Amino acid sequence: MIVVTGATGNIGRPLVAALAEAGEEVVAVSRSARPAGLPDGVRAVQASLGDFAGMKPVLEGADAFFILLAGEQNGPGEPAAELLDIAKGAGVKRVVLVSSQLAGTRSDTPSHNRLREFEAAVRESGLEYTVLQPGGFASNAFAWAESVRTSRRVFHPFGDVALPVVDPADIADVAAVALREDGHNGRTYVLTGPEAVGPRRQVAMLSEALGEEVTYVELTREQATEVMSRFMPPAVVKGTLDVLGEPLPIEQEVSPDVQKVLGRPARSFGDWVARAVPAFT
Repeated sequence: MIVVTGATGNIGRPLVAALAEAGEEVVAVSRSARPAGLPDGVRAVQASLGDFAGMKPVLEGADAFFILLAGEQNGPGEPAAELLDIAKGAGVKRVVLVSSQLAGTRSDTPSHNRLREFEAAVRESGLEYTVLQPGGFASNAFAWAESVRTSRRVFHPFGDVALPVVDPADIADVAAVALREDGHNGRTYVLTGPEAVGPRRQVAMLSEALGEEVTYVELTREQATEVMSRFMPPAVVKGTLDVLGEPLPIEQEVSPDVQKVLGRPARSFGDWVARAVPAFT
């Protein structure tokens, strides 16, 4: 049995589908009482990683555990090691954790302290483990959906600063392999797309997929700060803009890990857009 947290999100949903298709017994954990669209045979459970005690009965009898922290769960909470102890006591043998590339490249960012704590707890747990460190997500472009639908415009800073964003479906596919197959114990995989693509080019690719022009409107850092501060804490805004505007060289590199694990190239941003078009129409 494999327990998947974040089961209705951009990573969790395709992961649950992949595991179910492979014939695995899957428990899909989400905060929704009745999540829609899960495959037949998957057991849905309402629980949260913010409540370790509530996860204990969910993990009983599980062989593997997929850990994906939601945004609000990245703040201070119960010691991460306690959740790993609960999992171990419930019979879990293998853990796959989704962390972030920035947890390794930006050790001074407070917003990733919780992920670093979980990485350490997983590595010290005595369980088989794999840590996934994705870069920026292609699906972050969903933030443009409303303005594209209403005005065919995208407002974003740093138009020509390119990053190799990763398709969440590739994260899910790598996680499915690490959860099911041997040979990934103790590994940390950095997951990126196959090429670095800047926002201006991303918008051009979106225009092509839609079959009509979408205008890219470049924001200054100050303008972007004002917009993002409406829904992000100041430290998160600063850290995000630092990465988007002044990425470290390693953050712009294409990692071979998706192809190494899956035996095929990583999906491109264009691949993601082709599937995501309905959200922008």
